[in-house]
Amino acid sequence: MRFAAIPLVAATTSSPRRLSGWLQTRYPGIDLMSHNAGHLWSTIFGLEGNPHFGVIHILSTVVIITGFLLLGAAWRVLHAAHTEGRLATTGPYRHVRHPQYVGFIVILFGFLLQWPTLLTLLMFPLLVAMYVRLARTEEVEVRREFGPAYDSYAAVTPAWLPRLGTSRSSGRPLANGR
Repeated sequence: MRFAAIPLVAATTSSPRRLSGWLQTRYPGIDLMSHNAGHLWSTIFGLEGNPHFGVIHILSTVVIITGFLLLGAAWRVLHAAHTEGRLATTGPYRHVRHPQYVGFIVILFGFLLQWPTLLTLLMFPLLVAMYVRLARTEEVEVRREFGPAYDSYAAVTPAWLPRLGTSRSSGRPLANGR
């Protein structure tokens, strides 16, 4: 069963333009309502064969798996710290303050690479902004609970991207981390 493409109206012009019509004019073989519409890299670059075994798909799968591994490692450390009533500063938390959200963003980016559709292109920045906002809100709560210990941790640990080429002096939790 085939469906007709849904027209999207460009709000910035006086006459309606169909984005889906433009894509189908530029790439006449694409059916925006089919499964293959998500394989835009194959369409744009004219790649032949099964896109699931292409370089982009395989690399994006590695990115997604990396994100899930980071997420799992971060949650294990966070759960242990929460259970013990202390600040999480070991494992992935040794390198960044929000490794669980970094993991989610890496996963989202992997899916964006793997399945670039209009929806994923629009949702990715929105979801990243929501995770950043959530992290800022949580930092206020953690600062309230752990006070100077969190301030010391935050002073030496970046929020999102680990510092390359430098390392903290020890892998042990900070003093007074409860």
